Amino acid sequence: MEPPDARAGARRASQLLVLTLLLGAQPGAKAEVRLSVPPLVEVMRGDPVTLDCTPSGTHDYFMLEWFLADRSGIRHRLASAELQGSKLQDKVHDSRGRSPPYQLDSRGRLVLAEAQVGDERDYVCVVRAGAAGTAEATARLIVFAKPEDTEVTPNKGILSVMEDTAQEIATCNSRNGNPAPQIMWYRNGQRLEVPMEMNSEGYMTSRTVREASGLQSLTSTLYLRLRKADRDASFHCSAHYRLPTGQHGRLDSPAFHLTLHYPTEHVQFWVGSPSTTAGWVREGDSVQLFCQGDGSPSPEYTFFHLQDKQEVVLKTNLEGNLTLEGVQRSQSGTYGCRVEDYDAAEDAELSKTRELHVAYLDPLELSIGEELSLPLGNSTAVNCSVQGLPTPTLRWTKDSAPLGNDPTLSLRSITFDSAGTYVCEAFMSTVPLLSRTRSFKLLVQGPPELRAEETKPKAEGSWTEGDEVRLTCYARGYPEPKLSWSQLGGSPAEPAPGEQGWVSSSLTLKVTSALSRDGVSCAASNPHGHDQHVFHFGTVAPQTSQAGVAVMAVAVSVGLLLIVVAAFYCMRRKGHPGCCRRREKGSPPPREPELSHSGSERPEQTGLLMGGASGGARHGSGGFGDEC
Repeated sequence: MEPPDARAGARRASQLLVLTLLLGAQPGAKAEVRLSVPPLVEVMRGDPVTLDCTPSGTHDYFMLEWFLADRSGIRHRLASAELQGSKLQDKVHDSRGRSPPYQLDSRGRLVLAEAQVGDERDYVCVVRAGAAGTAEATARLIVFAKPEDTEVTPNKGILSVMEDTAQEIATCNSRNGNPAPQIMWYRNGQRLEVPMEMNSEGYMTSRTVREASGLQSLTSTLYLRLRKADRDASFHCSAHYRLPTGQHGRLDSPAFHLTLHYPTEHVQFWVGSPSTTAGWVREGDSVQLFCQGDGSPSPEYTFFHLQDKQEVVLKTNLEGNLTLEGVQRSQSGTYGCRVEDYDAAEDAELSKTRELHVAYLDPLELSIGEELSLPLGNSTAVNCSVQGLPTPTLRWTKDSAPLGNDPTLSLRSITFDSAGTYVCEAFMSTVPLLSRTRSFKLLVQGPPELRAEETKPKAEGSWTEGDEVRLTCYARGYPEPKLSWSQLGGSPAEPAPGEQGWVSSSLTLKVTSALSRDGVSCAASNPHGHDQHVFHFGTVAPQTSQAGVAVMAVAVSVGLLLIVVAAFYCMRRKGHPGCCRRREKGSPPPREPELSHSGSERPEQTGLLMGGASGGARHGSGGFGDEC
């Protein structure tokens, strides 16, 4: 909002300008000087500003002066400029302590560097043009300054909704702005329409302070009569400030909440630990009971247990919680919580109760021990009993397969397939995770049952000597049977993978004609009996192709050996003529050598000696030389 003196000054300047124009327009008027001066100049603090005062028309001479009008109306000459010929001679007479000082530009305009709040004045321009007359105009300068961030200081105390008058809520400050900003209050984002006059429902007060810098600060305090609904309300204030050319700005403060005191009207009481909707908790668990009233500040809570219609106090605190460690079945009953709030209305319900049921499940009992041994083909019945609350459900299973829900399990004409582990499970559908199990192992006594796993049979007569085959036998029974083979090399009996109660043994061997005739037997035995299986192979063909190859290899080896011996012998005889030559046709055979009396010389040696002693006869015969 503009100050009254600013509006009055603007009106005077406008009237003076209109009067000047009218006088210049009248025929014969002496004042013909017209001035172009803006009546209102708006600028932000710190920005430069230039005030224009330009006489219209052509003048050979005029004197221009700038005056500063104070609040009392007295004028102080700041600067002047005189037109002589084509040059304008200017001079600053008095800057009134302003820093930096006033200046005139080449056109006689008044220049203010870095506009300050103290520059908000009326500036009068007077032009004397001799015979053309005198004219003056006033420019009003307004300097705007954006305030600092808005600060709010809420009431830190406890405010009671039981008060029937307005209480102080908070104080809001907007500092160092120009002109002074306007402060508004908001609750949950909605503007509060509160008057400036004091009343019991709500009002606000404001105080404006002009700082030493000339800037203005505004403080506003809000008073309201509070209700219980204000316990969750969000409050804040905002400063609205003006800017040049009719613009506006807004700075919001941080939001805040109040701490209220209001009496309890309702109480909630519940079980915090895992429980069912019917109030069942498991025996042995820690049970938490929670109590909460809607009063503020937090009232005092008293927990109690009703026994024979009498309240047995368990705990009193301000937190509103009670923990029952390792709750037992004897602790079932009615529990209650009471809020101690003396400001509450007489008809307010400050106490709540609820039933707490402790569910329990005792260990299961079987009519037999952990292991039951029966002969093959017998029948029996096993009973499973349990005690619990609420009533548990029983279920029999074997290898996770359901067998029935009766307490008694009937086993008729048992077989080896009946052997295994039987489980009796007790559970409660209304109490999650509360269950127990008990099991027994059934052993079925009887002679071994044997099962053989043969390799894929070949066509009759397609087995060949040396083929490798793997044979496997499976057996079951109780006591566990022993497995044996008619051939060496069988593996020890081990439990068969994925087949409960079965053991297995394997034998790897090569097929022969003897096995084709006699077969390979696998036997299983225990104290109750014996069982056997014979593996047959049919006709086994000999390895003919391999035998022919072997004979041919032997023949080739012997031939090569004979060739090597003959070559060696010829090399030994190469020094004697005619060695290894064919005898001439028709020559008589050589004479048989005579044996020595000792008979120790070999024929080859004797012949050689004889040939060496009768060399003349050898040459004289004309038939053969040394024999090969």
